[in-house]
Amino acid sequence: MLLRLLPFLAVILYGLVLWHFSARNLARQLTQNSRRLNDSRLAPVIERLRAALGTETLPVHVYQVAPVNGLAAPDGRVFLTEGFMDLYRKGEVSPEEIASVIAHELGHVARGHARRRMIDFSGQNALRVVLAGLLGRIIPGLGIWIANLIATAISARLSQRDEYEADAFASALLIKAGIGTGPQISLFEKLDRITGAPGAAAPAWLLTHPQTQDRIAAIRSNAARWGA
Repeated sequence: MLLRLLPFLAVILYGLVLWHFSARNLARQLTQNSRRLNDSRLAPVIERLRAALGTETLPVHVYQVAPVNGLAAPDGRVFLTEGFMDLYRKGEVSPEEIASVIAHELGHVARGHARRRMIDFSGQNALRVVLAGLLGRIIPGLGIWIANLIATAISARLSQRDEYEADAFASALLIKAGIGTGPQISLFEKLDRITGAPGAAAPAWLLTHPQTQDRIAAIRSNAARWGA
């Protein structure tokens, strides 16, 4: 019985090791290519988030790459990309909208998504190998493709769950900080226009992030339920 499980356990171990080295490489890249955020207009809204969290400090870093994004590193650090800061400097996004991005990334940190993704990644690799072996025998040629599709769909579903959780955390934090969910919603609407709706050519169930209209609806629903 143990011998039969060894290949399965080996795949899980491989996934854990791969994720570990990937996380270390990402942390090194972020450290080497980032700077501490220091902006007088953003300082007041970041201070409001810090006070709402009840922490002594709330450091935010700028990752010097062009894509528009926010990042929560596996070690708990929060980053905005230089691309996001460019939009802010041009006046296309407001300080409060930047605060909503920071709050969202704090949500990923608070909910332990990096650690959970490590477990999910390892499990998905194991599932992919098992399904490829089984389906490859039943449907030669297509079995591996179907196995990859199933594993990708599961990965997308788990990633979308994490995004909804981070959005909900951000909404609660923004409300507590006295900023409200308005900037969170307006930023989503702007980013679709500025960057183009992501994944337009892919089915919704294969996307790593929920559709914008669904995220906005969830934010509004949470705010109404909380009486905000």
